Amino acid sequence: MQRMRQLLLIVLALAALAGVFALYLRPDFLLQLSNQIWACF
Repeated sequence: MQRMRQLLLIVLALAALAGVFALYLRPDFLLQLSNQIWACF
């Protein structure tokens, strides 16, 4: 049971990382993100 839970957490973490890396392949997303961060200052 513990091993299955650990495997599920690893799979979820890898899926989240893959999603983040996929967003970095879109330049328009990076531009929008940087504009939003810059607007905070």
